[in-house]
Amino acid sequence: MTDATTITFLPGAGGRGSFWAPVAQRLAGLGATRCLDWPGFGGAPPDPSIGSLDDLHRWTLSRLPPGPADVVAQSMGGVVAVLLALGQPDRLRRLVLVATSGGVDVGALGGADWRPEYLAALPGVPRWFVNDRTDLSGRLGEVRVPTLLLWSDVDPVSPLAVAHLLLERLPDARLEILRGGSHAFAGERPDEVAALIRTHLAASGP
Repeated sequence: MTDATTITFLPGAGGRGSFWAPVAQRLAGLGATRCLDWPGFGGAPPDPSIGSLDDLHRWTLSRLPPGPADVVAQSMGGVVAVLLALGQPDRLRRLVLVATSGGVDVGALGGADWRPEYLAALPGVPRWFVNDRTDLSGRLGEVRVPTLLLWSDVDPVSPLAVAHLLLERLPDARLEILRGGSHAFAGERPDEVAALIRTHLAASGP
């Protein structure tokens, strides 16, 4: 990785970049790290210009550092990351997708419907997110960014079948499985996760 590369961390629907803080701290030796908060989520101020994942993608693009960035994304953030890889491949050097849908139909692959419980627990979250059904399944073959897929084998929200579909359709992807991890394993097992991400980001080549 070059000195100019910054690792940008995107959270899931919890919305707080602090989710990634334990992993970011362990990767600080690779260069600068930045953990974004989602507007309107997790207590962060809302942004009225954001009404879809595509809007959030554009918001994120405007906050990427100059030059190619490494992007590490959890759950909802993974869809934003795939949108970045599709629309602005020159801005991304390497990609890490963690326990995400990646823009495919998770329900059709056995994923649990988490939305009712999520809304009950966090009634103030933006409704656009609950209703957004961004489908990128037909475009995954266009993603040219080297991608690491990090998954749990027992995640009810994004089951392993999702990871295998992404592995099949993404042209340059590798899958690592953490046994017994929850949907939030990246925050719960930072030593393991950071070690896998470090290997991926430190790899030579484009």
